Amino acid sequence: MPLTPEVLTANSEVVARLRSLDVSFAPDEEPWFTIDGIESPRQIGSDGSGSAFVLLPSQNVLYVSTEGRAGIIAESLEAFIRLVVARPYWLDILKFSAGGDLAEMRRAADALEAALDDEDEVNEAREEIRGALELPETDDPVGALYDAVAASDAIVRATDGSPFTTLFNRFSIDNNPMLRNAAARESTGMQV
Repeated sequence: MPLTPEVLTANSEVVARLRSLDVSFAPDEEPWFTIDGIESPRQIGSDGSGSAFVLLPSQNVLYVSTEGRAGIIAESLEAFIRLVVARPYWLDILKFSAGGDLAEMRRAADALEAALDDEDEVNEAREEIRGALELPETDDPVGALYDAVAASDAIVRATDGSPFTTLFNRFSIDNNPMLRNAAARESTGMQV
């Protein structure tokens, strides 16, 4: 049985755990964006910044940032939940993608994982969500995220009609001293 928003939201424990990973399943009432070719976008949730998660008719999950960036991030709701569980900092992976470089995204993911402040809580949430939804671990969550964003063809527009830009950002972890240091520690095997 495919994972649907209704199945997901029926499990209050999973919804609470996902909220701890910055995903809320309480959609906004009034859409603040449009998607070319889609009459009534189905917003299924949001994150702490107010950005939206949209389930498209194709079943892809689209992320619409309040900062004017948008793109497909997963091929299905299940793939989206698997991404959030495996890499709750997926948006930062895109921020530090050096313009959409997969190797740089993998490097960012390793540094972000090494820099987790609440590793025990995140790991506990990961296990509880996977167990409750019977989700297998994702083999390559960063590769799947890259593929989804790179192939994204959804055109999202602000209310003034201006198009949103790609989710790939130009930064690398070298632009962030904390992540650069975490990556250096990770590559040398040093403990934090």
